[in-house]
Amino acid sequence: MTARSAPLDVLADLEGTRAWQESFYEDLHQHPELSHQEHRTAGAVAQRLRDAGYEVTDGVGGTGVVGMLRNGVGASVLLRADMDALPVEEATGLPYASTVTATDLSGAEVPVMHACGHDVHVTCLLGAAALLANHQDQWTGTLVVLFQPAEELGDGARRMVEDSLVRLVGPVDVAFAQHVLPMPSGTVGTRSGAVLSAADSMRVTVHGRGSHGSMPQASVDPVVLAAMIVVRLQTVVSREVAPTSPAVLTVGSIRAGSKSNVIDDHAVLELNVRSYDEGTRSTVLDAVRRIVTAECQASGSPSEPEFELFDRFPPTVNDPATTARVRAAFADYFGPDAQELELQSASEDFSDIPHALGVPYSYWGIGGVDAEAYRTAAAGGRVAQDIPVNHSPLFAPVLQPTLDTGTSALVVAALAWLA
Repeated sequence: MTARSAPLDVLADLEGTRAWQESFYEDLHQHPELSHQEHRTAGAVAQRLRDAGYEVTDGVGGTGVVGMLRNGVGASVLLRADMDALPVEEATGLPYASTVTATDLSGAEVPVMHACGHDVHVTCLLGAAALLANHQDQWTGTLVVLFQPAEELGDGARRMVEDSLVRLVGPVDVAFAQHVLPMPSGTVGTRSGAVLSAADSMRVTVHGRGSHGSMPQASVDPVVLAAMIVVRLQTVVSREVAPTSPAVLTVGSIRAGSKSNVIDDHAVLELNVRSYDEGTRSTVLDAVRRIVTAECQASGSPSEPEFELFDRFPPTVNDPATTARVRAAFADYFGPDAQELELQSASEDFSDIPHALGVPYSYWGIGGVDAEAYRTAAAGGRVAQDIPVNHSPLFAPVLQPTLDTGTSALVVAALAWLA
C-alpha cells in the first residue's frame, strides 16, 4: 500500500468519529480550565486513550498526558495538542458557551473560556488517535500523542520536558502540532521556516522622587520619565531593526501614582516584544535596556531601573524538508484547500518539545471560520472587523468542517512517515 492511498483508507471512518467528537468538543468547550488546572480535561483525554488501546502516562509536568501506540517497526511520530483555556468571559451566545469561573494563580476569581481553540486541538488529536488505533493494519511504527498543559503561560511544554518527557517517549523521528486560526474552515495552511514569533514580556520599574503636585521642582517625576521611555521605544523597530526582519514592540501597561496632586516615586511599564530570529530578539531587548537606562540618567533618577523578563516563548521555525513532505501529503489529500500559511505574529511553546527531543518539526494552521462568512467579509474588505480572532470573547470556530479538517490533517501528516 502506498503512502498516498493510506490516508484515504484510514479516514474512510472519519464519519464514525464525527458524532462523539462533536459531543466531546461541546462538553470541553463548556468546561474550560485555566493553565495548570486542566484536571477534568486530562482525565477525559486519558480515558479515551486507554479505551483506544494506548499506553497512557498522565500527570506529566503537572497535568500533561502522553499516549503511546507501538505498532511494529518503523518511524516514531509525535502529535501534540494543548489543553488550557483563558481568563476570558465568553460572549458567543452558543448553546454550549462557557459560564465557568475559576481562581487564577494570583488568587482572583476570573471567567474562563476556550477563546484560543485548544478545545479544537484536543478533540482533533483524540479523533486522529482513534482512527490510527482502529487501522493499525495500514501503518507501522510508533505513534506518540501528547496533550500539553499551560501553553498560554509558555511553560507547559518546558515542564513536561523537565518531568522526564524525553525518557518517557524514547527516540522520536518527527513532531507535529497545529492551531485553529481565523481562516476559512476546511482549509489547512503550511509554511516553511519561521511561522510563529518568539515572545518576550518585560516588566520595567523606573524610580523617581515623590512630591506634592504643586511642587514639581522637588520631584523626579516618574510619569514624565515613563512617557519619554514610551516615545523613545517607538524608534527601536523603525530605526534599529532591518526592514527585512519583522519585529513588534508594544508597551501594553503603565502604572504610576494614585492621585492627581501627588507625584509618585516610581512607575512600572510592561512591554512585549515579538521577533522571528535570535539576532533580532537580542537587538530589541538590548535596545530596551539601553534606552530605559539612558532616560533614567537623563531624568536624574535616584536609582537604577529594574528589568524582569517573563512569559517568554521560543520562536516556531518549521524544518524545510519536513514541511515540504507534509505540504505534499496535504496537497494530495486536501487539494486546493491546502494553502500557504502567512507568517503569524502569535507565539507558542510547542517547539520546546522537539528541541528537547532533538527532532525536526512542522506546525500548521487550520481554518475555523464559516467559509461563506469569511468570503463575505473578505469581499467587503472587512475581515479584520467582522471575523473574531483568537483570544476574543466572540471566538467560536464552527464545528464542521473544522473538526474533520483538523483530524484529517493530523492523520495525513502522521501517515506520511508511518504508512
